[in-house]
Amino acid sequence: MTLSLYDQDILLWVEDTVAKLKAGNFHDLDIVNLIQEVEALGSSQKRELLSRLIVLIEHLLKRLYVNSPYDYHGWERTIRTQRTELDILISQVPSLKSLWNESFQEAWRRALKNVTNEYKSVNFPSQWNYSWDLATFLNSNFWE
Repeated sequence: MTLSLYDQDILLWVEDTVAKLKAGNFHDLDIVNLIQEVEALGSSQKRELLSRLIVLIEHLLKRLYVNSPYDYHGWERTIRTQRTELDILISQVPSLKSLWNESFQEAWRRALKNVTNEYKSVNFPSQWNYSWDLATFLNSNFWE
């Protein structure tokens, strides 16, 4: 059985697909895999939003509730990095704003579970006690 170009080399498949699209050669497109890749692209953006939010919330929780001044600088650096990356992501994919509330709730649940397991002696709040408005969340140093 001969493997399709998609199965042999995804980069060549992408280049071939782009060339066909630019040439208007739609009848020769690998529609099944094209649909799959377009759907995956959207999923990867949503996954990145959630992943970065989890890391950001974990580090905010640590900075706010874990008494470890030695670690504050590293946690704050991670907070800045994740905020920058989230800002870039949302700037490039504005429709992710419509998923902010849902993504925040899911990220909060996962981040809280992670830090609770990591810092068993710390009493973390069961809900986020600060604003999670997008602009505020990406710009406020809640610990000051």
